Amino acid sequence: MEIILFIITALIALASALMVITRKSPIASVLFLVLTFVCIAVLYVMLGAQFIAAMQIIVYAGAIMVLFLFVLMLLNLRGNQGWENISPARIGLGFAAAGLLLLVAVAWLKTAGSMEVAGLDPEMGTVSAFGDVLFQRFLLPFEIASVLLLGAIIGVVAMIKRKPLAELGEDKEGKVS
Repeated sequence: MEIILFIITALIALASALMVITRKSPIASVLFLVLTFVCIAVLYVMLGAQFIAAMQIIVYAGAIMVLFLFVLMLLNLRGNQGWENISPARIGLGFAAAGLLLLVAVAWLKTAGSMEVAGLDPEMGTVSAFGDVLFQRFLLPFEIASVLLLGAIIGVVAMIKRKPLAELGEDKEGKVS
């Protein structure tokens, strides 16, 4: 059952990754990229790395993709763009690069079967293992980083503090210019 779920998830990830690079609409490409990230997170869960899967969803599918969508909406892309014109030479280079990548993947798969994975902790990548390391071994650096981040936040707030209205200059109607 697990191998079937892996194959289905991997195929969806590959198909959505192909859709990212073949769609003309940037918004559709970003949404297919979100689907790719979700599939990769599912694969992480299947490997037993729940924390990495959660970070994949929170950081990439959440924050980074929202930023991409925000930038795309600000750019307001309409009509044909000059970079959308693909010459036959670029298509040939794309197929050559894909073929080279396929050869590298086949060579890696042939050598991967002979390698043994030894000495790996089965709990590696879980939330409890991450918490143990973070709050036992690296507690002091974690607390120092939190104090530094707090200082940076206070510094940013102090830097962007609004000037008084008297310094900005007001119009006759009381509007700030």
